[in-house]
Amino acid sequence: MAEKILIVDDDIDSLKLIGLMLQRHGYEVVAANAGNQAISKAAGELPDLIILDVMMPDMDGYEVTQRLRSDTSTRDIPIIMFTAKTLIDDKVKAFELGADDYLTKPTHPAELASRVKAILARNPHKDAEKVSSTKSIGVLGVKGGVGTTTIAANLAAALMQAGEDPILADFCLGFGTLGLFLGHTKAASMATLLSKQPAELNERVVEDQLTRHQSGMKMLLASPRPKESLLPYTPETATRLIKILKELSSAVVLDLGSQSSPAISRVARSVDQLLLVVEPNRVALAMARELFQSFEGDGVDRNRLNVAVVNRTQSTLQTPWQEIEQVLGQEIKAIVTAEPDLAFQSLEAGIPMVLFRPNSIAASQLVKLAEDFRAQMNAD
Repeated sequence: MAEKILIVDDDIDSLKLIGLMLQRHGYEVVAANAGNQAISKAAGELPDLIILDVMMPDMDGYEVTQRLRSDTSTRDIPIIMFTAKTLIDDKVKAFELGADDYLTKPTHPAELASRVKAILARNPHKDAEKVSSTKSIGVLGVKGGVGTTTIAANLAAALMQAGEDPILADFCLGFGTLGLFLGHTKAASMATLLSKQPAELNERVVEDQLTRHQSGMKMLLASPRPKESLLPYTPETATRLIKILKELSSAVVLDLGSQSSPAISRVARSVDQLLLVVEPNRVALAMARELFQSFEGDGVDRNRLNVAVVNRTQSTLQTPWQEIEQVLGQEIKAIVTAEPDLAFQSLEAGIPMVLFRPNSIAASQLVKLAEDFRAQMNAD
């Protein structure tokens, strides 16, 4: 995965010039044109490096650096000050506040590229991130009614059975049925967290919103109240929240529902593994193919994309699995057999099928799915 660099400058021309140069060197670029925006994006995106201008109208680069260094989530991100200020006192102040390097404008693109490469090569924070074994799995339905929430809940429960300490999180604001599915009638924790700025989120704040299922599984739930679907949260806040959830658990399973939105789309693209839930019929497969093409067009590695086929009815008229793989150009990771009576009984009890009746066919298929993901997590 390309290393991510946040560029902060109130001069739009400088942002474009530096961003284009870095992209040509293979880096992923995020931009901010003000100090407060820089702090928010740093907390949400957690870049590998920040290139920071000093002179900005709302907050100068010195204060931005000071705030970043006082936040546990951003204090280890390297910072290169890039400014027209040439006095030695300015440079000393930058280093005293925690800058890792200092460049004066104008500078040759080759020198900036060289400094960036050198800083990234010696960044211990980046190495620590690489050794983390915690993974996020997003479960996304290609349309409503395919069993997305059922798959997410059972996947998390099966991971817990296998010895993991997962967090099951519902990102379906205003459509949150996960809590109802698991016997929790009052749940608004996800809305509470997503309404915050990235810099306001930390482990303590997130932990306070977690609840536990009767099985002991940790959950972060959304409510089904329609008005919450209007909550305007940013992709940076969602990305920051997922990062913290990964720090609090050994695996994170996200119910992304089937409601398309820019924020959900961004979350789906940021998870370590994405599981698309489909039905074996023409409409669902056509929608799944469009989703695959969209993700690939955005540069998502196909190795991160997975397919689970849910047979919601027992019928000989459904599309054969070989044809599904041919249509999607993707191997099926799991096929879940229709067991409507078990699904109903599990729902009434508020217990995932893998815990309610572990010897059933559907439960064994879902356990196998969790085992495959767990093996993949341990191999990465």
